[in-house]
Amino acid sequence: MPMEARRSRPMTVGELSRRTGVSVKALREYTDLGLIYTLGRSPANYRLYDADALWCVRFIGELRGLGLTVAEIRELTAAWTESSGHPVGSHLAELLHRSRERLHQRIAAQQQILERIEKFETEHQADLAEGDLCWAGDPRGCDVRA
Repeated sequence: MPMEARRSRPMTVGELSRRTGVSVKALREYTDLGLIYTLGRSPANYRLYDADALWCVRFIGELRGLGLTVAEIRELTAAWTESSGHPVGSHLAELLHRSRERLHQRIAAQQQILERIEKFETEHQADLAEGDLCWAGDPRGCDVRA
């Protein structure tokens, strides 16, 4: 089959999912949110997509990989639509800033958990080495074995 004919052949959501590795559920959500456009529906009522949908899904994946939420991607596409296709780089820059801040917050939270683990291990080093740990306030007491 010639490449041009292959590109213009509509895809079902299942084929789009296979070609992109994105779940059918996510693709339906993206479509319902207006992030991916369909060509309409087949006679069997399947959503139909063209090659542009492949690009959209990959672009959404790229933005998700940068930490943007689906809501932020929708916000970006709405800004692009409202600006009649004019560049929205400054808007994307703000969204990337938000993503970076969220990531810093998650890193800080994970660092706190790591510090609690290290403190716990230090405080209970002997019990952990013996393989037996008595939890303070355990109503079963320390001598009861399960």
